[in-house]
Amino acid sequence: MKIYKMAVIAGDGIGPEVLREGIKVLDTVAEKDGGFRFEWTYFPWGCEYYLKHGRMMAEDGIETLKGFDAIYLGAVGAPGVPDHISLWDLLLVIRKSFDQYVNLRPVKLLRGAPCPLKDAKREDIDMVFVRENSEGEYAGSGSWLYKGKPNEVVIQNGVFSRVGCERVIRYAYELARRDRKTLTSVSKGNALNYSMVFWDQIFKEVGKEYPDVETHSLLVDAASMFMVKDPKRFQVVVTSNLFGDILTDLGAAISGGMGLAAGANLNPERKYPSMFEPIHGSAPDIAGKGIADPLASIWSASQILDFFGEEEWGKKILGAIEQLLTEGKTLTPDIGGTASTSEVGSAVAEILRR
Repeated sequence: MKIYKMAVIAGDGIGPEVLREGIKVLDTVAEKDGGFRFEWTYFPWGCEYYLKHGRMMAEDGIETLKGFDAIYLGAVGAPGVPDHISLWDLLLVIRKSFDQYVNLRPVKLLRGAPCPLKDAKREDIDMVFVRENSEGEYAGSGSWLYKGKPNEVVIQNGVFSRVGCERVIRYAYELARRDRKTLTSVSKGNALNYSMVFWDQIFKEVGKEYPDVETHSLLVDAASMFMVKDPKRFQVVVTSNLFGDILTDLGAAISGGMGLAAGANLNPERKYPSMFEPIHGSAPDIAGKGIADPLASIWSASQILDFFGEEEWGKKILGAIEQLLTEGKTLTPDIGGTASTSEVGSAVAEILRR
């Protein structure tokens, strides 16, 4: 029997609540399959840990996490801890230390999910974003000069390396080729005359190796408009760290809301563990009330199964989510229901058992 060693960082706010349901679903799948199981190890890192220890994670945290096959993250962020600390001292440390340079986010309108777009059909919204996840605008490069003085200056650099751009763009081309999908690159080369011109150039260079892949290039403002007006034009999308972060939240809004938004931080070479998470944040205003929507966490569980080569089970989890949404009997308040977080997780698990 295969054993998948999983590190669990439940984090803050609703993180522990929603992750508990994703784990419930994954254990149900393992029980049904019989050929593998999950071994869970829990780490109490996050903002509460920071308030006690002055650190978001243990000093040897990265070394400890190296021994796992994957990381399952709940949410990070809490009142009283600045956002740049909670982000940079945990999530981004893990992404960078483990070279998780691909952020893979599905934007897919599931059957039964609410959609704010007039006349949008389910088949019109079915795309996957390949977001550069290790450098770009989130590289942390810059300076803060003359701090607190009248001539104060802040410089924030975007870092775009040939290696960094090539590898994420190549990953997107391979994905588009494998799935026989179109590939759209999103940039802003008309205004960002170094970084984005460089990105566009590399997109064209790598594209010469993939003549069978139909490609398109869009400026980020045009892409934002077309995601709302004509989402069916997007299938596989590749873009930089900042633009990918923004556009995937827009994607969540048009495909059921943040309660259905999942993301994978991948080290494709598998030299280091990859990390999987719902991307909705810690939502401290509803933490502890038992009403948080766990479907994004469960969707990220399907990404875990895909990553481990258990794609059929990954599809079955999405099918179970669709059945739950279509039946409409066991939903949390954010999508019009009255069910609790645990009731939704149990309902998905029961569908899989059947």
